[in-house]
Amino acid sequence: MEATTKERTFEKFAKASDMLKAISYPYRLEILKMLEDLEYHPVYEIQAYTGVESTLLSHHLNKMKDKGIIKSYRDGRFIYYKLAMKEIIKVLDCIDNCEI
Repeated sequence: MEATTKERTFEKFAKASDMLKAISYPYRLEILKMLEDLEYHPVYEIQAYTGVESTLLSHHLNKMKDKGIIKSYRDGRFIYYKLAMKEIIKVLDCIDNCEI
């Protein structure tokens, strides 16, 4: 049975709500702002940019990775992160241009 328009809309809103919850922390938004260049960045570079202590940074990165917002790869002892959900850039642009 095919989903109705209302069901598809609700599903879309549910996914958007889940994604917005995952990025709704100032540190996470700051991390995403750094990653919006769509390049891989090592954790030590993200830590230097944000000033966040390493265990807290790891927590924030893992939460966003679990939701598919960012992705990573390991090269030896270094882990690199990149924005996976490019649509987030639109959210960041909106935040940058809003009068909050």
